[in-house]
Amino acid sequence: MKIAMANDHAGTDLKNQIKEWLESEGHEVVDFGTYDHESCDLSDFVLPAALSVAKGECDRGIFVDGVGYGSAMIANKVRGIFACVCQDPVCAELARQHNDANVLCLGGKIIGPVLAMAIAKTWMETDPLTAAKYVRRRDKVAKIDEEYTQPLK
Repeated sequence: MKIAMANDHAGTDLKNQIKEWLESEGHEVVDFGTYDHESCDLSDFVLPAALSVAKGECDRGIFVDGVGYGSAMIANKVRGIFACVCQDPVCAELARQHNDANVLCLGGKIIGPVLAMAIAKTWMETDPLTAAKYVRRRDKVAKIDEEYTQPLK
């Protein structure tokens, strides 16, 4: 699977750890940066990464900032992105099962590396539920996305 990764200065270390694990599992990682701890603007990295997922250039995305919410807010402005903030493996499992979230957002200042890795592993290994009620619900959200967000340029 091809995974887009992005972060700000607060997420550099955690992103690098997750990236290393993804690559060890055979995934291809496209790293949109940032690559150091210098203060930066999150949107400069998350937006291109989110666009790569929305355009199908990457299968999923994992974005890391201080809290996770900034990444999710930016990513969810892009049509076709369904980003979730997860702070434990249960949320990660449900985000994939119920919502087929295609972007995982993590808070590098909020959760430690052991928990973050458990979240990332769960999220990567969980498939969406296929029962009709879950498909119907996801289809409704996709329709809202299609009707109320701007098409990709």
